[in-house]
Amino acid sequence: MLGTGQGGGMEVTEVKVFPVQEDRLKAYVAITFDHCFVVRDLKVINGDNGLFVAMPSKKRKDGTYRDTAHPLNNETRQMIESIVLAEYHKEIQKSR
Repeated sequence: MLGTGQGGGMEVTEVKVFPVQEDRLKAYVAITFDHCFVVRDLKVINGDNGLFVAMPSKKRKDGTYRDTAHPLNNETRQMIESIVLAEYHKEIQKSR
């Protein structure tokens, strides 16, 4: 078991990391909650302040982007980000 959300008891049970060789985009990620719900197309981004996880989003007609799935609180966002970044670092170490 990779991680448990606070309050809701939701658990991240699988993380799949797909590294890419781009400037700021470092990987695509799929995460599974409670062995039964998958969220794909999270992105590991190398931002101005280091790595962070961007939620999946869709481009709108006006050119802006809107998240298609995202945590409703900062606690859950931090839990997802810490698990995803830990798995990203493991995947990068394996490929060296």
